[in-house]
Amino acid sequence: MIEKEILLKAFRLMCCAKSMAETYDANRQICKYVHSTSRGHEAIQLATAFHLKNCDHVSPYYRDESMLLGLGYSPYELMLQLLTKAGDPFTGGRSYYSHPNSKEKDKPKIIHQSSATGMQAIPTTGIAQGIQYLERINSPLLLKTENGELPVVICSLGDGSVTEGEVSEALQFAVLKQLPVIYLVQDNDWGISATAEETRAMNAYEYADGFKGLSKIQIDGTDFTHCYKILSNVINEVRKSRKPWLIHAKVPLLNHHTSGVRKDFYRSEEDLEKDAKDDPFPKLKKLLLENDISNDELEKIETDAAELISADFMKALDSPEPDTNKATEYVFVPTTVTEEKGERNPASKDKIMMVDAALFAIRELMEDHSECIFFGQDVGRRLGGVFREAATLAEQFGDHRVFNTAIQEAYIIGSTVGLSAVGVKPIVEVQFADYIYPGFNQLVSEISKSCYLSCGKYPVSTILRVPIGAYGGGGPYHSGCVETTLLSIKGIKIAYPSNAADMKGLMKAAFYDGNPVVMLEHKGLYWSKVPGTEDAKSIEPSRDYILPFGKANVVLNADKSKIENGESCCIITYGMGVYWAKAAAKKFPGQIEIVDLRTLFPLDEEMIFESVKKHGKCLVLTEEQQNNSFAEALAGRISKECFKWLDGPVEVLGAANIPAIPLNVNLENAVLPNAEKVSEKIKILLSF
Repeated sequence: MIEKEILLKAFRLMCCAKSMAETYDANRQICKYVHSTSRGHEAIQLATAFHLKNCDHVSPYYRDESMLLGLGYSPYELMLQLLTKAGDPFTGGRSYYSHPNSKEKDKPKIIHQSSATGMQAIPTTGIAQGIQYLERINSPLLLKTENGELPVVICSLGDGSVTEGEVSEALQFAVLKQLPVIYLVQDNDWGISATAEETRAMNAYEYADGFKGLSKIQIDGTDFTHCYKILSNVINEVRKSRKPWLIHAKVPLLNHHTSGVRKDFYRSEEDLEKDAKDDPFPKLKKLLLENDISNDELEKIETDAAELISADFMKALDSPEPDTNKATEYVFVPTTVTEEKGERNPASKDKIMMVDAALFAIRELMEDHSECIFFGQDVGRRLGGVFREAATLAEQFGDHRVFNTAIQEAYIIGSTVGLSAVGVKPIVEVQFADYIYPGFNQLVSEISKSCYLSCGKYPVSTILRVPIGAYGGGGPYHSGCVETTLLSIKGIKIAYPSNAADMKGLMKAAFYDGNPVVMLEHKGLYWSKVPGTEDAKSIEPSRDYILPFGKANVVLNADKSKIENGESCCIITYGMGVYWAKAAAKKFPGQIEIVDLRTLFPLDEEMIFESVKKHGKCLVLTEEQQNNSFAEALAGRISKECFKWLDGPVEVLGAANIPAIPLNVNLENAVLPNAEKVSEKIKILLSF
């Protein structure tokens, strides 16, 4: 029999959850921000929370307020988030109710939680992946209980979200690697207004049959004692066996889907009455009465809870609003890399190719940091990347540090959230820029927002390597440029090196930055096989060489006399554009200044504007399709900031405005920029 103290604690918190839901509903005009409550789900949530230790990790979803109460958060703290107050301990008024994140020492850890249903499965599985790795290397970063017990990871989901493909990717990786994670699925038969019968061929328990190595159990999520015992058994089993489980808990939905999508919009009285029979609150109350707890004592608990909720609600209402001057804080954590350091051109070193510069940088980072790992499609042993960009790394560091993944870009990208949260430093790769889109949800919903919405508690320190660009007939699915799409995401940094030295220096800077970085690496520059790109090779910088983001470079200067006579122009470019510009500049000796951006965000606007003001004529050159591109946006910014110094319009040159790069090399050449097309633009500029 469970101790009475635990049963009474559960009852008290159920009273709080019930009173909170009633209070919010009675004050709809005040509780104006969309929210969900846990009514009907309280038993399984509290039973789960009561078994978690400070070293554990849990990802509650947006209906898990009772779980948060069970973890020790007060109703007042939760209400501060409900009302978006400055004291919201999770997001400072930036996100919805029951969207927690926490690093509190006396509670389980919670990474940033988003509203994208099912998306938490990948980042949370990434936590378990990170914990397994820390166990493997016996890292001091691994949190344990005082008794030396190992941590577990709980991923809470609604059954309706399990149909998301990204949940499948998480389950696949969890069973493949046998990770210490428990998927807690709360099934109330609804997905907003759609029933399980009309939207799902099977529930999560049945779906789990397809994942070999995933233990599972189905339970009555309304019976607190049953849930408490099952969770005790499963959590203790995972602490010891380090293998994944799925718990499928049937529960009723007793309140609205959200405050904005109310139950009376789509549910019948008959349906609501049926669910009310499974209310976990009267079930637990009946059990307590049967175990010699008087009705008077229980009524006092209910009264005290209602008074607490009323007082906390008024206190939360009176608490300060967020400081609007701080609305733009925490997009990034400060980086320690602010100056170029180390030797860029050591006399003792030979020239290397860009692909080797990246390889050597990662090798040095892995030698210096045991927490650094590298994974992606085909980057492991045997191939070492389709461009040989990871050659020999697995042989040197082992398959636990450098390994292949399945074809699952969402997992590759999104798992870095969880890995970073436990102190692992992941470098991952999407095989081609064209294939970044399946992972875009994780990049946008999870990675980019994590630092901002956690008020700096959970920046995602990761490097995403993306081979990019067209050359030699790569075709429509291996030649794309994606920088404009990436730059539309706020909260990530983007590098685009054009030579080996920059590649190595920026890779090192990205690792030490502390924020998410996308490294765009042009395939045509990897080996300098494209005619005219020999300068992409450079002397290998020293081991300690590091190049900060946001520092552009003048790779070609114009003659002072040409500038003074108004016979010069500048070309602002990056990547392959640097070499098209260099080739074109040979026809205009002394007249061209070329600025290589090196990083697209942050952007060295100071150097850009200085160059434009000096010459009065500017071409922005990109490989991307031109219309609505980053290049056109930059040209607009230049026009605004440098208007009175311009002799004529800022010119832009990019690829033809087609949806994909054609396979035939002649067609490819026809749609891409080249030195001849750049020369024509220069002639126009110099005519002003």
